[in-house]
Amino acid sequence: MKVHMTNLIQNYNNASSDYDIYQDQIALSLRADADGYESIGCVEHHFDPGYSMCPDNTQFLSYIAGRTTNAKVHTTAVILPWNDPMRVVEKIALLDNLSDGRAIFGMGRGLARREFEGFGIEMGESRERFDEAAEMIIRGLEAGYVEGDGKYYAQKRVPVHPAPLATFRGRTTCVAMSPDSAVAAGRLGVAMMAFIQGPMETMHLPMIEQYREAYRETHGGEAPAPLMIDLTYCHRDADEARRVAYEHVGNYYMSCVEHYEFGGRHFESTTGYASYAAAKQAIDEYGLEAVVDIYVNGQIWGTPEQMIAKHEERKAIVGAYEPIMVFQYGGLMGEKAAGSYDLFTSEVLPTLQKM
Repeated sequence: MKVHMTNLIQNYNNASSDYDIYQDQIALSLRADADGYESIGCVEHHFDPGYSMCPDNTQFLSYIAGRTTNAKVHTTAVILPWNDPMRVVEKIALLDNLSDGRAIFGMGRGLARREFEGFGIEMGESRERFDEAAEMIIRGLEAGYVEGDGKYYAQKRVPVHPAPLATFRGRTTCVAMSPDSAVAAGRLGVAMMAFIQGPMETMHLPMIEQYREAYRETHGGEAPAPLMIDLTYCHRDADEARRVAYEHVGNYYMSCVEHYEFGGRHFESTTGYASYAAAKQAIDEYGLEAVVDIYVNGQIWGTPEQMIAKHEERKAIVGAYEPIMVFQYGGLMGEKAAGSYDLFTSEVLPTLQKM
């Protein structure tokens, strides 16, 4: 099993300087290179440091690439409706060269209304924009030139230099948090990637199966293993692991509720986002505290033994998958996050890699 780590770069409650948050995230990222993680990743988000603040993950990963030698560098993810497809191809190709061929291209379509508004882009256009841009980018990374004549991106043919060092087949991922995104990942022929939101069997497995079916129908073979992103915390004492997880994972989920407006009604009327209206329905039906509890318990945290058992249970449900660990979130940083990383890396990581 390949085990990855990624960075959310969240300045929770704006309790630290932005600079200190970056230094804290960079420190663990550099350690992950020496400790055998498959990749080091970073998300893209804008305008809300209390949720996440990396406006250009290719730039962040270029810095990481220059200070590492082993781990791949993974954009988890470039949000395509907010970026020009030609520039995405150029940036990913450049990152591939600067990292000596270690780049993994991850993409997504975006969810926060405030970010679409900040870019002056209609959120209801995101599915069409994503589909059009994704095909252009995937073709461009293979062909060495970018062109398009679609509704949103009329691009005359232009060459890409530096060219990628190798094909991106097998090293491209797509965030899929809704059924239509899962199907899109399958049709594109790339690996599905999901941020864990709740129970695997009822919440995520149906979308994974839709992804696999779309891949089989389109490409005539079996889909790559999905990648699953967990907010994690590892401690030798089970009660302390639970206490810290409930505090900090709960903090992070509340920042999601605020950033994405999960309590709002706009998803119902926004083209391509009807499935996200379930978040408000769940909050209304069960109450926010219960929804937070579901979210916290969907993640994999605990003692080393508990975490290994949870990964074995997940594998029994979904089959092969690749975990992506998040060690810093919701105010969890510094020595506490580093201690969790140390214990996970020494006692959980080797077992997962052999699983």
